[in-house]
Amino acid sequence: MGMVMAWNGYMLPPQTDIAPARRFVGRRKLCFDGISSVCTSSGTHHEDTSVSHRHRVFINTVGEKTFKDLGEVTKGFPTTRRTLLASLLMSLCYPPSRYSSANALGDPSVTIEQVTPVVIPSGPLFPPEERIVNLFENNTYSVVNIFDVTLRPQLNVTGVVEIPEGNGSGVVWDDEGHIVTNYHVIGNSLSRNPKPGEVVARVNILASEGVQKNFEGALIGADRSKDLAVLKVEAPVDLLRPMKVGQSSFLKVGQQCLAIGNPFGFDHTLTVGVISGLNRDIFSQTGVTIGGGIQTDAAINPGNSGGPLLDSKGNLIGINTAIFTQTGTSAGVGFAIPSSTVVKIVPQLIQFGKVVRAGLTLEIAPDLIANQLNVRNGALVLQVPANSPAAKAGLLPTSRGFAGNIVLGDIVVAVDNKPVKNKAEFLKALDEYNVGDKVILKIQRGTETLEMPIALEESS
Repeated sequence: MGMVMAWNGYMLPPQTDIAPARRFVGRRKLCFDGISSVCTSSGTHHEDTSVSHRHRVFINTVGEKTFKDLGEVTKGFPTTRRTLLASLLMSLCYPPSRYSSANALGDPSVTIEQVTPVVIPSGPLFPPEERIVNLFENNTYSVVNIFDVTLRPQLNVTGVVEIPEGNGSGVVWDDEGHIVTNYHVIGNSLSRNPKPGEVVARVNILASEGVQKNFEGALIGADRSKDLAVLKVEAPVDLLRPMKVGQSSFLKVGQQCLAIGNPFGFDHTLTVGVISGLNRDIFSQTGVTIGGGIQTDAAINPGNSGGPLLDSKGNLIGINTAIFTQTGTSAGVGFAIPSSTVVKIVPQLIQFGKVVRAGLTLEIAPDLIANQLNVRNGALVLQVPANSPAAKAGLLPTSRGFAGNIVLGDIVVAVDNKPVKNKAEFLKALDEYNVGDKVILKIQRGTETLEMPIALEESS
C-alpha cells in the first residue's frame, strides 16, 4: 500500500496494490468538471475521464444533500473548501429565485389585537403650547402669500401671460385691503417702474374654510431705502383681518417672538424663537442699510420676507426682511424691520405713494472719499446748493484753494448732541425727524467747533 502526494500539497487516499494507477487531478480541472456535471443532469452519475472508471463523481439532487459524495478524489480536501465549492456550484446552476427569494415570516400564534399597543389619549395641551397655538390660529389669517409676477409675451399665444418670479409673505394692514410687504419681494416688478395702481403681484388670502383665494395686488407705494412696499387688493371685508401693531421700542433681548410666513412656498408656517439682538444694521437685498433692526433666532428662510414678527401677545413688532447666511437658508440669525419704522413709513406710502423724508439739501461725502481726505469722524459736507436752507444757515462746502489744494468744508459731528461718525449715521439721525423740525448741528470747521440751528426740509 502506498500513499500519493498530489502536486497541490493535498494527500490523496491510499491505494491498494490491485488498484489501477491514478492520474493527478488539479483543482481547476476538478472544479470545471464538477460544474459541467451538475449543469448537465442533476441527480445522475457522471464519469470523470480524468480518473479511472473505478472512481466516479456522484452528484445527488439538492433535496438529497447535494454533493454528498464527490468521490474519493475529493476526500483529501478540507471541509471548508468542499463547502465553498458546493456553494459556488449551487449559485451557478440553480435560479437565484429558488433559494434567495425573500419569504414573509410571521407568527400565527398571535393576533393583531395582541401586538397593537394601547394608544394613550393626547389630552389637553400644556399652557405654553396652547398659548402659541392660539397665537398662530388668531394671526394666520392676517398673513398672505405674495407672488411677484412678470408679464411676458409667449410664442403662438395671443397677448401676454404672467410668469411668477418669486414668492414672499405680506401682512393685512387695514380693512381697505392694503397689504404690507418687503420692497424686494416684488422687486422684479418694481424694476419696470410701474405706475401706481398697476398690478405687480398676485396675493393669496387664506379664508376661514382653509381655502386660499387669489387676488390682484395693485401697487400703492414703495420705499427702497426701508425695504417696504404697500399693495392693495379688492377683497371682501370678511377676508381682511388686520394685524394688531405693537411697540418695538420696548423690546427686550431674550423675550419670545414668533414668525409666520411662506418659506419655500409652504404657506402659513410658524417658527418660534427669541429676540437675540436690537438696533442691528440690516444689509437689505435692495442694497441699502437699514438701521434699528431686530435680530431673532426664529427661523427665517426665503419666502418669509414680508411676513410678520410677533411678540408673545400676538402683536406685530416687525416685518421679516433678511437672513445672515452663507448657504441661502436660515442659520439662526434673522432680521426684521421694527414696527416703529413700519408705522412711520406705511401711512406715508398709502397717502402719498412715497415717503416724505426730512433732511437737508446738501451733498455729504461718501466714506471712501472722506477717508482719503483724512476725515475719520463726522459727515463731511461736499456741496451746498445756493439759496438752500443749509446755505442760508451758513454751512460751508469743500472747495479748492488758489494753489489747487483741497480746502475741507464743514464736518457734522453731532445732531442734537447725538454723535455722528459718518454719512450713514448722519442720515439715520435726520430720519427721526419730520419736515419743518429744527435741529442743532454741531460743526467742526478747521479748529473751531460751532453749533448751528437749522430747519429740516423735504429730501428727495
